[in-house]
Amino acid sequence: MKPLVTVIGISFNHAAFIEEALNSLFSQSYESLQIILLDDGSGDGSAAKIEELIAGREIEFIHHKTNKGYTATFNEGFRKAEGDFIIDFALDDVMKSGFIAKSIDRFEQASEQTGVVFSNADFINEQTQVTGNHTQALLEKGMISQVPQGDVFSMILRRYFVCTPTMVIRRRVLERLGGYDESLAYEDFDFWVRSARYVEYAYINEVLMQKRLLKTSMSANRHLHHYNELMASVFQVCQKAFQLCKTDAELAALGERLNYEYRQCLKYGAISMAQKYRRLIVESGNSRSLKSFAFRWLVAPKMLGR
Repeated sequence: MKPLVTVIGISFNHAAFIEEALNSLFSQSYESLQIILLDDGSGDGSAAKIEELIAGREIEFIHHKTNKGYTATFNEGFRKAEGDFIIDFALDDVMKSGFIAKSIDRFEQASEQTGVVFSNADFINEQTQVTGNHTQALLEKGMISQVPQGDVFSMILRRYFVCTPTMVIRRRVLERLGGYDESLAYEDFDFWVRSARYVEYAYINEVLMQKRLLKTSMSANRHLHHYNELMASVFQVCQKAFQLCKTDAELAALGERLNYEYRQCLKYGAISMAQKYRRLIVESGNSRSLKSFAFRWLVAPKMLGR
């Protein structure tokens, strides 16, 4: 018997993409599945579309009349999950047919300490046209030389390299963390930091997911209120990471992250948030790099008349 996998599918104004997303789920070669779908207060007919597509199937569907937020919605689904493995599936993304089966096979090949399996993904646009590749983009930008595996805690602190929709998570990992932190605007970085402290990650070097990038996504709206929420969430996670660091090397890795986020705050005019990062940088013992970045971003532009 293959282990039960629970897929928690969440929609928020994804009506145009739900059919493609669900068809990719229904076409999985892996059969031992529990599917829980939630619509988080969409205003575009997403709920009706879901109900139409799941008619006659043994699928639990929860429809929120008002928006509760992604983290709270996922946690609601997780409380109903029975699987040994959990998949967080946004209903605008598209699974490749072997995504679940190959991910579970990777778990079976890995050590018991492995809590998360992730893979490569293609980026797609609104028309489902491939616009790029996740791992290739990281390699070309020089962000990584190879995809980290095993104990990735320090690397998680330094930079982003996991494509979130590709993750398959052991149930016990989410149980230990108490699910997603509902106080945050988004969950990715917080989950990586908290989970990587306790478990290992394993990678599949194959495109098993298509991640849809929309103009309305948070990452595409850095100048809007949503980006301010994102920066505040990242700061909260950095504070948690500071408490989780055990070695000087890990504190140095966190310092790289803090300096990056500090520069982003200055770049986008979030001065009060930058000041918070400044204090955390000093606490973490990275004040020397703070001085060099402060000169680069605050003093040098004025000297050059910019």
